[in-house]
Parts: sequence; C-alpha cells; structure tokens
Amino acid sequence: MAIPHPLPEPVVELVAERFRVMGEPMRIRILEVLRDGDRTVGELTAALDATQQNVSKHLGVLHRAGIVARRKEGTAARYGIADPLVLDLCERVCTSLRLQANELAGLLGEVVQ
Repeated sequence: MAIPHPLPEPVVELVAERFRVMGEPMRIRILEVLRDGDRTVGELTAALDATQQNVSKHLGVLHRAGIVARRKEGTAARYGIADPLVLDLCERVCTSLRLQANELAGLLGEVVQ
C-alpha cells in the first residue's frame, strides 16, 4: 500500500509523535538492551545503571506508543520489542551518521571506522 505524499496532516502528527517518543536517549538505551531479549524492570535498571523510577517511566512511554510489549511473569512484568521496525530505524540512523562522519573525516583527511 503506497503512502500518499504529501502526507496528510493527521499522519504528519503521528510521525512526529513517534519521533518524539524515540528522541529520548534513555529510550534508545532501553531498546538497545531489549534487542538481546525480554527483560524485567529490575534487569533493565541494572543493565542501564539507572533508577527503577526512571526506567519504568520510559518503559511506560514506549509501551503506550506500541514500541515495547509487556507481559506478566508471576509478580513481575517482562518487556520486549513489540515493533522491530524501530530497531531498523536505529540501524538506518547509525548508518547515516557513519556516512556523514566518513564524509567529514574525508574532508579533514581522516578515515572513520
């Protein structure tokens, strides 16, 4: 199904909201940990060296946006990636940043690995 261009205003708002959700460094860090598998808040807190309150707040935002899924496991909740396309987006941004860095390094006579 083709996406209409220019984008209709309601779609523009939805895209902007997704980027706002993804625009927080801690949320990217959480997604990077979840890339390797589901985790509890406690496991994420330890892996990220962050507070439980901070991790829970960001997980709530990611969950409401449909980016992470939550499932009960006994008395704990486990979080995992619900929308794997966000990981693709992160990869594309990293690739773009690498290309830009290489271009700049080329202008400066250096090579970035």
